[in-house]
Amino acid sequence: MHTQKKNLPMPTRQDFPIIGIGASAGGLDAFRQFIEAIPADSEMAYVIVQHLHPLHDSMLTELLSRVAKIPINEITDDIHLAPNNIYVIPENKMLTSFDGVLKLSPRQKDTKNQAIDVFFNSLAEVHLDLAYGVLLSGNGSDGTQGLKAIKKHGGITFAQDIEAANNDMPQN
Repeated sequence: MHTQKKNLPMPTRQDFPIIGIGASAGGLDAFRQFIEAIPADSEMAYVIVQHLHPLHDSMLTELLSRVAKIPINEITDDIHLAPNNIYVIPENKMLTSFDGVLKLSPRQKDTKNQAIDVFFNSLAEVHLDLAYGVLLSGNGSDGTQGLKAIKKHGGITFAQDIEAANNDMPQN
């Protein structure tokens, strides 16, 4: 009797670091300073997840493109990650990483916004030791569990110090 194994899709590791950067309240200046410091040839991909109120429009892509030395892309569904690029989540979306591709889904209304945790968790599971998590200014605790997941899977984490405009998120 001949049985055929099912070929289930396996996540593929990227050969370059993926830097997830999360912030909410007061995060614009922190995002701007971080993006301005990125060199043109870091060979890393940067994914910005802003924790926004559902009725707030994001102008982050436009604002950060003024200081960036590398291309900034507003994320569309199924966008492939590439080094020396910055990717920005659009408003009212949740973001995950799978197999080197960024996937968008609608944000559930009337639920606690955990966009940073959701993205950081998927980043950790897919990219393992090539996942980096950076948590900047913000209120609440979004990002805390995601940073723990990144560390657990061998990645590296950073939190903004006391200079954060709103330090709840980094202190958590």
